[in-house]
Amino acid sequence: MPIAETERLIIAKVTLDDAAFFLELMNTPHWLKYIGDRNVKTLEAAREHLKKGILKSYKTDGFGFYKLLLKSENNKVIGISGLVKRQQLDHVDIGFGFLPEYEGYGFGYESSVAVMSLAKDTFKLDKIVAITDPINKNSIKLLEKLGLKLEKKVDPFDTGKELLLFAKDL
Repeated sequence: MPIAETERLIIAKVTLDDAAFFLELMNTPHWLKYIGDRNVKTLEAAREHLKKGILKSYKTDGFGFYKLLLKSENNKVIGISGLVKRQQLDHVDIGFGFLPEYEGYGFGYESSVAVMSLAKDTFKLDKIVAITDPINKNSIKLLEKLGLKLEKKVDPFDTGKELLLFAKDL
């Protein structure tokens, strides 16, 4: 069931039926390079990851990451965009990820604008943040286009690797 729609995308809740998509997405080169290897190498591992992550966040926070279905390709799932409340951050984090063949076509911006609207109007958030690897120039460019401003460098996961924290008041 869609929670939002844009010109080209349907934004809908993730289900366990999306495990195969997540298995593929979480093993793409950009996911592994910029987000990290979550050791999701089987369908069962993908299902468990969804249960402990996205599906749990829907129950506890009322929101989470959403799958993005491309209308022009018979509603094929091409990526994710959404919100996550991380214990390590003071505000809700916006994020996104796409299969490689759908990067660079504006789907990140299009879906994130819709997600930010949901954050403000549906979930009544007054501020969102985003964290990204300093070498992820495309993510930085998109966050800036969305109106998020660089606030500081952080190491939210105590890994010794600094990330950039962007923020925007809604």
